[in-house]
Amino acid sequence: MEILLTLLKENYHIFVPVLWVIGYALKRTPFIPNWSIIWFLLGFSFIIGSFSYGFSLDTLINGIIAVGVAVFGHQVYKQTYEAKAKKKK
Repeated sequence: MEILLTLLKENYHIFVPVLWVIGYALKRTPFIPNWSIIWFLLGFSFIIGSFSYGFSLDTLINGIIAVGVAVFGHQVYKQTYEAKAKKKK
């Protein structure tokens, strides 16, 4: 994950926790299928990045990396938490 953060520009680091919170909210929304959450996050990241830093290939790449770090971080947390919960049982 550190490698991805080094590839991600510093001004995009704030996107990671924001995307995590938005993903959590989308996960709790009953009419949004789970498979589409990643696409919502990618679109949101690209749109906000374009408004903030301009429309460019660099914006698209950093948006993709920010979504990747957010989803990867969530999965690491989730898998670790669930593994610990299973051990306690």
